[in-house]
Amino acid sequence: MVALVFPNSDPVMFMVAFYGCLLAELVPVPIEVPLTKKDAGSQQIGFLLGSCGVTLALTTDACQKGLPKAQTGEVATFKGWPPLNWLVIDGKHLTKPPKDWHPLAQDEGAGTAYIEYKTSKEGSTVGVTVSHASLLAQCRALTQACGYLEAETLTNVLDFKRDAGLWHGVLTSVMNKMHVISIPYALMKVNPLSWIQKVCLYKAQTALVKSRDMHWSLLAQRGQRDVSLSSLRMLIVADGANPWSISSCDAFLNVFQSRGLRPEVICPCASSPEALTVAIRRPPDLGGPPPRKAVLSMNGLSYGVIRVDTEEKLSVLTVQDVGQVMPGASICVVKMDGAPYLCKTDEVGEICVDSNATGTAYYGLLGITKNVFETVPVTAGGAPISDRPFTRTGLLGFIGPDNLVFIVGKLDGLMVVGVRRHNADDIVATALAVEPMKFVYRGRIAVFSVRVLHDDRIVLVAEQRPDASEEDSFQWMSRVLQAIDSIHQVGVYCLALVPANTLPKAPLGGVHVSEAKQRFLEGMLHPCNVLMCPHTCVTNLPKPRQKQPEVGPASMIVGNLVAGKRIAQASGRELAHLEDSDQARKFLFLPDVLQWRAHTTPDHPLFLLLNAKGTVTSTATCVQLHRKAERVAAALTEKARLSIGDHVALVYPPGVDLIAAFYGCLYCGCVPVTVRPPHPQNLATTLPTVKMIVEVSKSACVLTTQAIMRLLKSKEAAATVDVRTWPTILDTDDIPKKKVTNVFRPPSPDVLAYLDFSVSTTGILAGVKMSHAATSALCRSIKLQCELYPSRQIAICLDPYCGLGFALWCLCSVYSGHQSVLVPPLELESNVSLWLSAVSQYKARVTFCSYSVMEMCTKGLGAQTGVLRMKGVNLSCVRTCMVVAEERPRIALTQSFSKLFKDLGLPARAVSTTFGCRVNVAICLQGTAGPDPTTVYVDMRALRHDRVRLVERGSPHSLPLTESGKILPGVKVIIAHTETKGPLGDSHLGEIWVSSPHNATGYYTVHGEEALHADHFSARLSFGDTQTIWARTGYLGFLRRTELTDASGERHDALYVVGSLDETLELRGMRYHPIDIETSVIRAHRSIAECAVFTWTNLLVVVVELDGLEQDALDLVALVTNVVLEEHHLVVGVVVIVDPGVIPINSRGEKQRMHLRDGFLADQLDPIYVAYNM
Repeated sequence: MVALVFPNSDPVMFMVAFYGCLLAELVPVPIEVPLTKKDAGSQQIGFLLGSCGVTLALTTDACQKGLPKAQTGEVATFKGWPPLNWLVIDGKHLTKPPKDWHPLAQDEGAGTAYIEYKTSKEGSTVGVTVSHASLLAQCRALTQACGYLEAETLTNVLDFKRDAGLWHGVLTSVMNKMHVISIPYALMKVNPLSWIQKVCLYKAQTALVKSRDMHWSLLAQRGQRDVSLSSLRMLIVADGANPWSISSCDAFLNVFQSRGLRPEVICPCASSPEALTVAIRRPPDLGGPPPRKAVLSMNGLSYGVIRVDTEEKLSVLTVQDVGQVMPGASICVVKMDGAPYLCKTDEVGEICVDSNATGTAYYGLLGITKNVFETVPVTAGGAPISDRPFTRTGLLGFIGPDNLVFIVGKLDGLMVVGVRRHNADDIVATALAVEPMKFVYRGRIAVFSVRVLHDDRIVLVAEQRPDASEEDSFQWMSRVLQAIDSIHQVGVYCLALVPANTLPKAPLGGVHVSEAKQRFLEGMLHPCNVLMCPHTCVTNLPKPRQKQPEVGPASMIVGNLVAGKRIAQASGRELAHLEDSDQARKFLFLPDVLQWRAHTTPDHPLFLLLNAKGTVTSTATCVQLHRKAERVAAALTEKARLSIGDHVALVYPPGVDLIAAFYGCLYCGCVPVTVRPPHPQNLATTLPTVKMIVEVSKSACVLTTQAIMRLLKSKEAAATVDVRTWPTILDTDDIPKKKVTNVFRPPSPDVLAYLDFSVSTTGILAGVKMSHAATSALCRSIKLQCELYPSRQIAICLDPYCGLGFALWCLCSVYSGHQSVLVPPLELESNVSLWLSAVSQYKARVTFCSYSVMEMCTKGLGAQTGVLRMKGVNLSCVRTCMVVAEERPRIALTQSFSKLFKDLGLPARAVSTTFGCRVNVAICLQGTAGPDPTTVYVDMRALRHDRVRLVERGSPHSLPLTESGKILPGVKVIIAHTETKGPLGDSHLGEIWVSSPHNATGYYTVHGEEALHADHFSARLSFGDTQTIWARTGYLGFLRRTELTDASGERHDALYVVGSLDETLELRGMRYHPIDIETSVIRAHRSIAECAVFTWTNLLVVVVELDGLEQDALDLVALVTNVVLEEHHLVVGVVVIVDPGVIPINSRGEKQRMHLRDGFLADQLDPIYVAYNM
């Protein structure tokens, strides 16, 4: 087989090559001239050449010079193409054959004559083989049907390399010794009248055109006086089967009838690559019946039946006949789906042909060849109608009066929406008819369907004129939607406008639909306007879930079983009296511990603070910390005149001063509140939070550094908050050295030690009260779990303002005596490797970080592990690296971190996560002993119904969950039903309740709203163990007994956190976790950097950060809508595309979705694009 690569302007050389191959008994495969390395569909052509085993390409000198070249000067290898040898066949390059050379005489056989390529609806390219016998039969049939005679003149505007252009313009004309005038497409573009002028000049008897050529010449004919078309006996309209060809034919006749064109000359024909010419209208002198047209109801056609209607209506399709079947052929109409049963006379079906003049196979594809080229139509009773096989044409239609064939569409353009069928061509015609007609650039529209949620959805993409305004675009789009809805009664899922000339082009300048569809699905179409209507189109969503009445306490507990399941209850190790009572008493109050350490091990270092360069900027030994704390206490009592129990806000950058100020407060009986300092470059958003915490916590005094004190009172600060209402502000930079006469000792362990304020991801500022008893219990629990002793060093890369981060910075070292290497996360912005270098340098066995730190390391150090190894960074010392979090573990992140730093010696099992919340800042920590964290896979669909269904890894809709470390010593956890408050069984989803000596004692709120939240800290089960008092975490999760054994030899119970109850979205009666939707969206396209979702009224809003060019922004709208529909059965209401960094993230690395929502509602996001899905 040989590829023929010839331009549309050189029919002679093409014919020489084509017949040369036939004479040499080779099989020509004519293809388009590849213009660039990335032509639409070019890769598929390559696959076809490869599968045909083509190694040689014939071309002309001029064409070869124009092909893209590699650096060697050879013709470039195109993507997906086999290696080809290029042979130039111009006369000067070839020698004459010897005198005695004669071609072999061939008999017309079943051997393949040539292969014509065809691109299917999906974009794959197949080769249709045409045998020598078929080729001859086709030429004879056309000669008879068209009455061709020797020496008559044919004007051909079509591509002579394939289809009707090849059959009439080359093969049949050579057989009949006719004259052919070929008009290349390039000339038609410059002068659309050229073909009419040539018909007139050469008195051509026949012309071969497409509707488009007639349409173009109409637009250009105005000034032409002296044209006459009286010589024409046949004007063959090759795409006469297209639904819009009738209007071109009628309009053309209207104008040119006065110039000699006779009505009976117009001869539409129908053809397909598989069946070649199927039918052609004959003029009366060749015995053709009079032409007819059919006016059909669109609605009827969409159900596959023929209903005649009247022309006045908009919702009708007018089609012309394409004449009678070819001589020597018989045709029938069969059902489109399933077995080829004959249609009834009023049904539309696929036309099948039995003739000697059809293609014989798809090259190399036996299965579909049998289905298409050897189909056996059967009657309703199942009996074959003929003993000869038929060929399916891919044309949809019916047979009318006088045995005339009517075509209403192509199988390739068929879109099945629900139970109705729509034709892409009809929808294009409707869109083109919408005012303003001139809006679409050169009529370039692609209509195709995409499968979303088990159904075809219609997508319409149009090129808009360069001068169209935004206003024009939206007006046109809304009109098109209305027109398609009223005429076809079908919704358009996505309507996109692209700039002029950007849709992929087919070889002759049309739109390459399958390539356009491919680009749409890959997010590579780059529209400039987009309108999605999923609300109206998607009618097959599952029904919303109805809540069932719950079973009450009647599902009585029998022993420890709920309805046949073990109750989901688990606890950490018992806090037995591990230390003697004397020691335990000594460690009841942290100030006492610090004094004891300052006395017994004064020079033991407790803290090292690192800066961005990794140098130690400050240290504190036991005695230094004690003395600093004394100074602060003296300043508070003498300068600020504070009394016992007053609240003090500590506004410090992360460092030793913060820790000293904390103990200073405890030394004089004040209650410290740690507050993150405002950001000097971003006062407007950070200062109000500081002010709010100071006010809500009723702080009587603010302790801070000189620099921050100046900032709090600055002009810039005054622009955001009222600076006159600050309480006393003391700076502790140079307070005098003083001792306190006596350190305050609380009268009882239940006295308030400190307040812990934090902004939740839902935007609520919540402060909790921590008593002295809870504080020391917390330290003791962590000490036991992580095996912390004075000889240990741990590295902490966390913010010290709230939760577990605060406890690790300020409390644990003093309690356990270990040395903490403090790495402020902010310093990582200028040196990403700071934390890991510190871990390696200090050989820390235990280290803590946040998700944002882990993400910075994964993104920022991904390519630098080699460099770090050269610098001697070695992480093999790490026993456990814990991510401090208040959310479901982010498995993908922890796994990629582990994989990445395995090269630096990080043990595979080291990384784990922790779990804490407002009511208890440390519920789970992996620690150093105990089994490794386990991972289970649950069905995401069941999760929406509040059920846990365990599935195998990799099964569809599976979601991996990993346990959040081990439950701490002294902590008891139970899973309770969110509504009935009853206990739940093993592996059941409910709210996590916790009971432990280090639970916070309550919320500290200013408006005394404790009543609202009383049950958060003192909840009791509605049945079963109704005595124990629990704190409600506000998180959904489940407990599952595993096969592993824990330190005590019992079977290990794993706690899996699914997500915060406050964050969940109630949609369509189901509970969705934002993170699941966001994960799907981030996977949808490579330029989506981050995503956050929330609800607004009852619409789902998806905010996407675009990490790419702005021209790619609108590609994301459809992809985001598709993926959320497909994976979560939700219709996205609004897609907001923003710049990277717009989605606010707190210090723990959690998305602040409510802040984002407020920004969206206040129109402060400055989006690149907002798409409101209709």
